[in-house]
Amino acid sequence: MGNTVDRARSKSLPVDKKNGFAAADKKRPTADWETLLTGVSRGKTVLEYGADDTIFMQGAPADSVLFLLRGKVKLAVTSFEGKEAIVATLGSGEFFGEGCLAGQPLRMATAISVEDCTLTRVEKPIMARMLHEEMGLAEMFVTHLLSRNIRYEADLVDQMFNSSEVRLARILLLLSHFSEESKTETVVPGINHQHLSEMVGTTRSRINFFMNKFRKLGFIEYNSREMTVHSGLLKVVRHSSEGDS
Repeated sequence: MGNTVDRARSKSLPVDKKNGFAAADKKRPTADWETLLTGVSRGKTVLEYGADDTIFMQGAPADSVLFLLRGKVKLAVTSFEGKEAIVATLGSGEFFGEGCLAGQPLRMATAISVEDCTLTRVEKPIMARMLHEEMGLAEMFVTHLLSRNIRYEADLVDQMFNSSEVRLARILLLLSHFSEESKTETVVPGINHQHLSEMVGTTRSRINFFMNKFRKLGFIEYNSREMTVHSGLLKVVRHSSEGDS
């Protein structure tokens, strides 16, 4: 079976006119999964999605790993009571759905495209064989997985011990890929106040309050099209780590 391309419906980038912001596409180094997966001729599918498309549902069979070549994807979990939380936002060069390789029978989260996306879906048996036979792929896969697990551990500590204001500041810095050398960075497209409230674990009204506070202090700028994070926002996180929040 050769490679196939599935095209989901194309939709324009959603914008929350009151509180939302969409950023310009930001170039950054990514894992070269496309090159590493070029030699796969069976069990591989190229997928294209528009914004807000469902890639897979929580509870669906876990039968493949997906590599995000272009765009952004959010992973959301819904409780039995119907409460939803965004547990991760992934960008180009990342992968998800790898739980199937560890015997996970069903998807633990719902994957939804935040913007137009291009992905490569590799079936579980093919992926397992490639990790066993392709040393370069296995090394990059494991390195990337460990790096992401460290980030998730930091997220858990942040959720347990920091205030919602500090959690919001940290998430904005992570979403903008802000580094110590940065002065200003642009946040990913399609992330509005509702998304942020689900990621921080607080109410939308609290997010509105802190976003207005950050803007008045000059830490961020945003409108209906993009949002920029300034270096001053680092002070919020640093003061917390120093016990001065």
